[in-house]
Amino acid sequence: SGTDEHGLKIQQAAAAAGTSPQELCERVSGLFRQALTQAGVAFTDFMRTSEPRHQRAVRHFWGALRDGGALYKGSYEGWYCTPEESFLPESQLAERKDAQGRPYKVSLETGHEVHWTKEENYMFRLSAFRDPLQDWLRDNPRAISPDPFYQRVLRWLDEDLPDLSVSRERSRLQWGIPVPGDPTQTIYVWVDALVNYLSVAGYPEGHGEWWPAVHHVVGKDILKFHALYWPALLLAAGLAPPERVLVHSHWTVRGQKMSKSLGNVVDPATCVGQYGVDGFRYFLLRQGVPERDCDYYDEKVVKLLNSELADALGGLLNRSTAPSINPSNTYPCFSEPCFPKVLDSREAKGMGRVSAEDYELVAAVASLPAQVAGYFESFQIYKALECIAQCVRQTNGFFQRHKPWKLDRRDTAEQLWLDTILHITLECLRVYGMLLQPVVPHMADKLLSRLAVGPGERGLSSLTFLARYNGKPCPFEGRQLGPDTGILFQRLEKSETMKNRKQ
Repeated sequence: SGTDEHGLKIQQAAAAAGTSPQELCERVSGLFRQALTQAGVAFTDFMRTSEPRHQRAVRHFWGALRDGGALYKGSYEGWYCTPEESFLPESQLAERKDAQGRPYKVSLETGHEVHWTKEENYMFRLSAFRDPLQDWLRDNPRAISPDPFYQRVLRWLDEDLPDLSVSRERSRLQWGIPVPGDPTQTIYVWVDALVNYLSVAGYPEGHGEWWPAVHHVVGKDILKFHALYWPALLLAAGLAPPERVLVHSHWTVRGQKMSKSLGNVVDPATCVGQYGVDGFRYFLLRQGVPERDCDYYDEKVVKLLNSELADALGGLLNRSTAPSINPSNTYPCFSEPCFPKVLDSREAKGMGRVSAEDYELVAAVASLPAQVAGYFESFQIYKALECIAQCVRQTNGFFQRHKPWKLDRRDTAEQLWLDTILHITLECLRVYGMLLQPVVPHMADKLLSRLAVGPGERGLSSLTFLARYNGKPCPFEGRQLGPDTGILFQRLEKSETMKNRKQ
């Protein structure tokens, strides 16, 4: 991760705040680092575009574009939006009137004011890359996903593809990297910023170890820069486009776009304080659908977290490990005669106490790891969590159906059946805990520790489920459970949450 720090809007914001661009970036960059840390997001590197290693990479990249004949000097004019740091065509503009009734133009997408700008710049021959870009996308239909965004880029490639202005006059923009060999020009902030994907991989010497096996995760508002301009720039510099560009939509609040003027901006730090890191992460990943904007409001968060984390998952762990039902506090043994193996759950008409739904549960949880891996891989995390939540509901149904608390432990047959019910329930919980590790790391750790699953037994590649059902030994059988460290996820009080938000 990192921060893109150059450009006119940073220069202007620093001037307005009476500070230097460097000082402003130092402060804001620190806030981004802090937000990621608060959210439990780990990064292997945090690249700031004001760093010397990045600037060196940008100068080298510019040289590659120049040497490849992709740049020329020309006059450029058009409507420029400073907050977006880009020129916008007439089709993306709307007219507004100020308080005095004077007309002015704004960006249709963001509502930011635009200004007519004319200057002498270096231009990039974007038009020359229409065919290579179309070939790249047609050969790699998964290069941009989800599909609606892939289709949008293909449509852009069928429209006009004007050459791109890739520098600004230094007299207007000092906060940026000077064009090598031409101190009168500053490299356009987007060209500078995009190169950070290369500089963090060790460009120009060490990037070959990583490039182009990279995945960018970007918001839909910067799709054109990542899916059109960036691949074209890479091709012009003699490099392959990224392997995948994963695009996500935005969060609205009660159907409205977040904006400072409406006062409906949601502060992630406040949410982490209210719902916990895991609670907030779970909500965003469970409800966030990449291909369309999703709506946020507090009542929705409270309802989802109470239902799926506190009641369904937390309640199941609590009930299946309670001293009254598992006084020995061990991972109970599975009895094969109690739960005989069938080849197809549809054929199971109920053998003894085992019902067809029980076999459906076992089949569903056995296929869950591959299903979840597939959804994670295709950037559909919400679908993975939907599948896990569905299996948790099924497991609760299984536990409720067989009422283990009513079984008589003094009867040997009853004891075997009780242990089998608990073994299956704990095995299901172990699978959910392991699959949820990337989403709710602290909660998953708490759950797995309670089930006495050691740190070396949590890798997804070695995940097995209900080994004894398949006639194999289960390493957890008979093991002492971990200490009870309290409720897995504390239920949220709606009134309290709303009150905190209003305050």
